[in-house]
Amino acid sequence: MVCKLTPVVCFCAVLSLCSLQLGDAKLAGAFAEEMLQRGIYVVGFSFPVVPRGAARIRTQISAAHSTEDIDRAVAAFIEVKQKLIK
Repeated sequence: MVCKLTPVVCFCAVLSLCSLQLGDAKLAGAFAEEMLQRGIYVVGFSFPVVPRGAARIRTQISAAHSTEDIDRAVAAFIEVKQKLIK
């Protein structure tokens, strides 16, 4: 999957889990907080759950999400990226 949040790395598989590798643990935590403030629940992971320098956030997409839900989440990801990643 191509991720428009460059320079982060987007990992999406056939599963419903989608991870964005941000690298920095503080950034992953801040990103998760900003997303929650926008009503989008994501989970931040950092060492020791993932290797040092590979911190990420993860969200889950389900069939219950509408196209509007997905559009809202994508807009929130872009907004938070623009705020936190210069």
